[in-house]
Amino acid sequence: MANEELFEGIFDTQSITERYFGLSLVKFLLLILLVLALGVYIGMILYGTNSLEIFFGLQDYDQFLQNEIDRLRSENAELQREYFELKEISAK
Repeated sequence: MANEELFEGIFDTQSITERYFGLSLVKFLLLILLVLALGVYIGMILYGTNSLEIFFGLQDYDQFLQNEIDRLRSENAELQREYFELKEISAK
């Protein structure tokens, strides 16, 4: 019975965080604050306005390059057609 009373006295003096996590209430709150701050920081890095601006800028640049490729292919086809016509004329 003496041991049970001793353990009951220990459990009565411990806070909930000490009982379940082994940390005092202050340390537990600081740990929660640190985890939240780290989460917000990583979220801002991954999804912040700067990242989104870069992403949208790269999408626009990709579309520009695709249009440039199409334009250059058309120009190349026209120039090749002209080249072969001139080559055919000079061969006669």
